[in-house]
Amino acid sequence: MCLATRGKIIEVNGTAGMRMAKVDFGGITRQACVEYLPEADIGDYVIVHVGMAIGKVDDAVSVGTYKYLDQLHEENLALKEEIDHASMFENIVGSSEVLGRVLHQVTKVAPSDSTVLILGETGTGKELIARAIHKRSKRADRLFIGVNCAAIPPSLVASELFGHEKGAFTGATERRLGRFEAATGGTIFLDEIGDLSPEIQVALLRVLQEREIERVGSNKPIRVDVRVIAATYHDLNALVAEGRFREDLLYRLNVVPIEMPPLRERVGDIALLVAYFVDRFGKRAGKKFKTIDKKSMKVVQAYAWPGNVRELQNVIERAVILGDSDTLSVDETWLKRRTPQVASPRLALNGALFRQEKEMIETALCEAGGIVGGPTGAATKLGIPRETLNSKIRKLGINRHLFKNS
Repeated sequence: MCLATRGKIIEVNGTAGMRMAKVDFGGITRQACVEYLPEADIGDYVIVHVGMAIGKVDDAVSVGTYKYLDQLHEENLALKEEIDHASMFENIVGSSEVLGRVLHQVTKVAPSDSTVLILGETGTGKELIARAIHKRSKRADRLFIGVNCAAIPPSLVASELFGHEKGAFTGATERRLGRFEAATGGTIFLDEIGDLSPEIQVALLRVLQEREIERVGSNKPIRVDVRVIAATYHDLNALVAEGRFREDLLYRLNVVPIEMPPLRERVGDIALLVAYFVDRFGKRAGKKFKTIDKKSMKVVQAYAWPGNVRELQNVIERAVILGDSDTLSVDETWLKRRTPQVASPRLALNGALFRQEKEMIETALCEAGGIVGGPTGAATKLGIPRETLNSKIRKLGINRHLFKNS
């Protein structure tokens, strides 16, 4: 059964063909898309289903799915609960089936304290989903702390996550709490988890198993009460097979996996996202757009969006800034220059993995003084067998003797 109920339009914004309206449901207001009702205006009553205005009241009786006008009281009660649930998705725009499945998972997992692993390409909105889970959890009134693991220099990751004691290393002039301690009682979001070094992976495994940390420069365990949500664009199973990610850590993280769909699988959401970004950036720039060029809309809907929602956001922001009329246009060349050839993604991925693996091995060799085996050798630091590392060194053409201590 589809939830449908009546509301009155009290405000309309956006552009023609992709407008958003504020609808009043007896004292409760909610945003609704009126892209399929270009004639809808302030004062009109509409039938709304999951955030989308699908017909005026006069037309609704002929829509077979929506035969509930005699149950408005019950439906308004249900809608109040639906609005409460939907409020945590205020920055997640879309009505596609694939996105709906993700949001359904969020509502299921949010009340629990289970670890969540969010998977998806760059720019798909993984942090928005993490924040939505936190907002609907019992920890919502405590801190949500996000950490981009890939943005922190490897030598500082342990200090950033777990803190350090005074004198723990050069420059540690005072005790400093890490992100885990700061997030106690709340949620910590570890983005790009696949980029963590083997040493940090071991420490994180301990956090998930024992719920305790050790600051750098201390051997005293500290209990932490924090929910962990992790995210990555990497294929962690492939990293495990390559010896670059701990299998036991993957098991601990992968309690509830949520996979974010790429924008190319959400083509039906593109018009909604464009309307949202046009309104957002238009207000920021002090501009008002009445419509969007039809050709531009076809172009953005046909484009593959390798950068996903983040790329679309940047393109629309650029169009708003450069636009000099009340019709928004997107320059097709902005997209053509970045449209990859069919074989490019695989070649680019292979090249990136090759470079990343070589850099990791060289870093470990440098830290180990060119030594491969032994308790302090590069193989131990990387968490892989000595024979495997020697094979990779030969394959990647690395001269380990260059890293020997003089």
